[in-house]
Amino acid sequence: MNKKFLFSIIIVLFSFTAVQAQNKTKENKLEDPDNLASQYFSQVMGVAVNATSNLKLYKFIYEWIGTPYHFGGNTKKGIDCSAFAKAIYDKVFNTNILRNSGDIFGMTMPLSKDELREGDLVFFRGNGRRISHVGVYLGDNRFAHASSSRGVKISNLNEPYYSRTFFKGGRILEPAKKDFVEE
Repeated sequence: MNKKFLFSIIIVLFSFTAVQAQNKTKENKLEDPDNLASQYFSQVMGVAVNATSNLKLYKFIYEWIGTPYHFGGNTKKGIDCSAFAKAIYDKVFNTNILRNSGDIFGMTMPLSKDELREGDLVFFRGNGRRISHVGVYLGDNRFAHASSSRGVKISNLNEPYYSRTFFKGGRILEPAKKDFVEE
């Protein structure tokens, strides 16, 4: 056999092996449950969920989407904004926060919009000077909250109402971690 022919066969074999390895990597990526969850939440929730995202946070929010708003409520039959934020911090971050949006703000280091990270809190003031609403920031200007008109949902900070009433973001200072108890 001539050397050119042998060399060509070797190149074809290496190419074939490389393509197979690439396909296997793609298959593994598609079968990875966290990757599938990220893709699902990105599509369903309209939020860019990536490898660094807290999937537990998105799963928790997804389970609550559509829960009706009820002032003072804290169950899936009805919940208000501060109870929803408290539930997220309790179940996702294993952290106790207070029950009132103004009190919760007092537990935070204030942040501007451009300093917000996934899991930070966002605070709003309606007609008055006091904080009247809280949500949990997800990234890409989106946040999860219990809206008084639509219940638990994901909204965008750039929507006119939220842009107009946004007060500050906040990151919990020295969180009060709960003792870990297996349920």
